[in-house]
Amino acid sequence: MYHSFLTAITSLSDVLWAPPTMIFIALVSVYVTVRTGFFQVTHFGFIMRRTFGRIFVRSIVVDRNRITPFQATATSLAGTVGMGNMAGVATALSIGGPGAIFWMWVLAFFGMMTKAAEVTLGVHYRTVDADGHVHGGPMYYINKALGWKALAVLFSVGVTINCFFSSSLLQAHTVGRAFSASYGLNPYLVTGVMAVVTATVAIGGIQRIGRFCATLVPFMTVIYLFSGLVILIANAEQLPIVIGDIFSYAFAPAPALGGFAGAAVMKAIQMGMARGMLSNEAGLGTAPMVHAAADTPHPFQQGLWGAAEVFIDTTVVCTITAFVILSSGVLELGNTGIEMLLSAFATFYSPALANAFISLAILTFCLSTQIGFFVYFETAVVSLFGETAFRYLKWIYFLPGVVFAGVTNVDQLWALANISVAASAIPNLVALLMLSGVFLTLMRDYLGGENRYSTALVDENRQYVRVVSDGNEVSPK
Repeated sequence: MYHSFLTAITSLSDVLWAPPTMIFIALVSVYVTVRTGFFQVTHFGFIMRRTFGRIFVRSIVVDRNRITPFQATATSLAGTVGMGNMAGVATALSIGGPGAIFWMWVLAFFGMMTKAAEVTLGVHYRTVDADGHVHGGPMYYINKALGWKALAVLFSVGVTINCFFSSSLLQAHTVGRAFSASYGLNPYLVTGVMAVVTATVAIGGIQRIGRFCATLVPFMTVIYLFSGLVILIANAEQLPIVIGDIFSYAFAPAPALGGFAGAAVMKAIQMGMARGMLSNEAGLGTAPMVHAAADTPHPFQQGLWGAAEVFIDTTVVCTITAFVILSSGVLELGNTGIEMLLSAFATFYSPALANAFISLAILTFCLSTQIGFFVYFETAVVSLFGETAFRYLKWIYFLPGVVFAGVTNVDQLWALANISVAASAIPNLVALLMLSGVFLTLMRDYLGGENRYSTALVDENRQYVRVVSDGNEVSPK
């Protein structure tokens, strides 16, 4: 029964990630990039100055239902800098070979503007309910701007599935598996503790989630990058070979070596794009749901954070993981997932230190991802069933990781993650294509200094509206 289920979802995953889907993702990303004049290239310095260049500028948020722009970014990064950057990259290499990293880079390059567009639209079309809670994301701009309710529902269903399997189940399972392999700890105990911590932070609301992620994400990312860079310095002589393999096998089949079975070009493209989107979420539509709560002066200003996220997540963090694995020679051993990364770190650090470090990195990465994804789960469930239903359904989010903790191998359930990514991405990309004109209007408004669509806080009810100079609420056509 279980085998038949895995076979079915693997087949569906292959269909959804067939060439037509990948071509559509690529075309939308390229289209948005071209229409913006390759903004991520011509204004790269501008993007970084307006985002990470301002993280030490103190922001004060007066409403408990809103967070600072950096907290929104940290929460979004918490949902992206995690298992996908570690086990996800390792899995992509084990199936797609070194060439998968090239296609991951390509998707990230064009994805910078895709994510900028969806975050901008998410802020512009966000809504505030009677209790002051802010809601935004593709399901809202699909409904409000396009009126396509069926497409909005499909997106919300895809996000809900993604939250259950990519976040709640696979994140916790990866942690339980790592601590069981390294220290012999009972995976049910590990995942149970994770569920309690996640619930304690997540149930506290968007500001508690934002503060937690703004503290943990920068710390864990810097430590992981530093430790990986130490290995790369030690393996410096291998880096030219690594880079050559990445580019060579992006366009030619990777041969079988040792325990590595080899990989076709199409498999490299498929794994690179699927894991890349799962990692940085560009085009997936999840990031706008947390960015909608940001106390930002303009929709496009928050969109810049979306572009910066993709660069940090994929071009920096995923690349470090890939280079560590490829320069260490562990791809040939035939391992997959987190075991491959553990083997790579053990080639430089002592096994005990490698286990300790990777276990801590996995714990912090996966924990922050679980917490960050709760915002997406809440937004999707509220859009499907309403606020009242969510008060009861929210507890289900914390269960899958604990229930499946004792299952030895759930790697094949990555296919469910791929399915949910496609189910979310396709409706969102259709909407981005249709609303690209609105995005460009908002972008030009910000860059031109007109700020006709700036985001303002109305004092009498402390709700966000879009205003122009005469105080009237408007939306760009």
